[in-house]
Amino acid sequence: MPLENYLDEVNLKKLQALNNPKVLEVVETYLDICRPKKATVITDSEEDHKYVKELALKNGEEQKLKTEGHTVHFDGYHDQARDKKNTRVLLPKGQKLSKHINSIDRDEGLKEIMALMEGIMHGKEALILFFSLGPQNSMFTLPALQITDSAYVAHSETMLYRPGYEVFKKLNGSPDFFYFIHSAGELDENNVSKNIDKRRIYIDLVENRVFSVNNQYAGNSLGLKKLALRLAINKAVSEGTWLTEHMFIGGVYSRDRKRKTYFLGAFPSMCGKTSTAMIPGNTIVGDDIAYIRVNKDGEARAANIESGIFGIIKDVNPIDDPLIYKALTTPREVIFSNVLVKDGVPYWTGMGKDIPEDGINFSGKWFKGKKDANGNEIPPSHPNARYTIRLSSLENCDPALHDPNGVYFRGIIYGGRDSDTSVPIFQSFNWNHGVFVGASLESETTAATLGKVGVRKLQPMANLDFVVVPLGKYFQNHFNFVKHLKDPHQIQIFSTNYFLKDENGKYYDDKVDKKVWLIWAEGRVNGEFDAIETPIGYIPKYDDLKQLFREVFNKDYSYERYEKEFAIRINKWLEKLERIENAYKDEPFMPDEFFNELNALRQRLLEAKERFNMDIIPPSKFEGKLVHTAH
Repeated sequence: MPLENYLDEVNLKKLQALNNPKVLEVVETYLDICRPKKATVITDSEEDHKYVKELALKNGEEQKLKTEGHTVHFDGYHDQARDKKNTRVLLPKGQKLSKHINSIDRDEGLKEIMALMEGIMHGKEALILFFSLGPQNSMFTLPALQITDSAYVAHSETMLYRPGYEVFKKLNGSPDFFYFIHSAGELDENNVSKNIDKRRIYIDLVENRVFSVNNQYAGNSLGLKKLALRLAINKAVSEGTWLTEHMFIGGVYSRDRKRKTYFLGAFPSMCGKTSTAMIPGNTIVGDDIAYIRVNKDGEARAANIESGIFGIIKDVNPIDDPLIYKALTTPREVIFSNVLVKDGVPYWTGMGKDIPEDGINFSGKWFKGKKDANGNEIPPSHPNARYTIRLSSLENCDPALHDPNGVYFRGIIYGGRDSDTSVPIFQSFNWNHGVFVGASLESETTAATLGKVGVRKLQPMANLDFVVVPLGKYFQNHFNFVKHLKDPHQIQIFSTNYFLKDENGKYYDDKVDKKVWLIWAEGRVNGEFDAIETPIGYIPKYDDLKQLFREVFNKDYSYERYEKEFAIRINKWLEKLERIENAYKDEPFMPDEFFNELNALRQRLLEAKERFNMDIIPPSKFEGKLVHTAH
């Protein structure tokens, strides 16, 4: 049917003003398939964004809370997290992906998803929105079109992403944009997705599009979040000149606060990513996804593709997260999801105050001791409960957030969870060694994870869940990236591990100690600190750490602790290398550079073991190998 069947004259003119045949084709195609009662085009205007917010309240997808600007949204009881099982890449015949990637034959998947979308928006209003992934009108900009029947999804995206209607006008009719089709599907009496068994999230790399149906949880429904990350990884690897990474971007100040250096960081879940990005005294550009491109001067620059945060709210409290907590408890635009609400006030686990014994939560009316159909006690706030805010709401938001040039950064940090192997921080020898460090990143399971505690899971670049190309090609793009830089030493790569334990099972580090490791890395890339060469990389000198602990925390850092936590645990490292080698030996397209680095590290470890005749070698044994430069 023609667009006039869905759009009134005003909205049709908004669409036609883009002068983009591909946009018109996409909108007409999917409105005809989904068949909403009407469709509304959302531009960059404040008036249109206000319409979206009011529609979310009118539809009952959000409810107002006591504090001005605060609303709450509830997802269905069985729609509380990313659906990994039903998130699939549509795989064309004859192509292969890594074994960890969940895929489905493209023809089969398209047939299934089109059938599910048939009439799925019946009786609802479709919203057509335009966004810019990355700062507008910059080398980072990737235009994105979203069609959804959820005003909550649309509202979330207007907070999390930069508006893109005017960006689409400047495309001059180009079809080079991502697009996302979402429907919450049929809703039940609680206004949540009903047909969860038909929840599907299908990623089509051929057409740069994603289909998502029968869900509301933002990780499944917000096309511009992790779904766009997958499309952008594929685009980056295909083009071969830039990187799309699951990384924060932050400004790290020197110990005298006279210098700020930008770092990127990739950490698997539960490994300290948020706490590193939010270290007091530093600034934040982004907490989740970064595009990394090389400008005309040969400099690597990084930009946050988002302008907001969709964060886990569990354990956000005024002691550990004062800036986020302040933003969540003062008047501003905030969407809470799947928390407990009592008398218009949101409550969540670990917030540092008493939680009421009844209220409304993701299960409906809630009371202490309430159990689900399987006899499991329902917590007041879901463990994956979230908050959505604009980054500008945070006092530590970096002024370069929207800089179209991105930020010039000097370091990348890869952080894993490891109780018995790696040191708190080390610097790689060079770019290729650093890429190997990122590709070898592991995360140790905790009591918060289903299954056995202490199992190490491979999490390359903290990006495994989102890499939709063969891992070998993804790594090769990393190895090649340095070749595009005017200064191959611009970026130094570090590894952190905040979770090393002593012989009694106690952590060596306090939660706040990571600030010292980060200041050392900042000083290191700026030539402020010497380092000690070890088989695994460069580690800090004791005297520098002793001084930093005194300056930053006014506390002693003992030589005994240094000798133990910065010791090179040869056998543990050799075991890690065996795990890594076994994981990748059958992976297609693996670069020679990867195995060259693995074999070189193994050789260095074996030589050190033979030289010192020790399995655990304290840093004092390597003190004669001082390195003065950052590279």
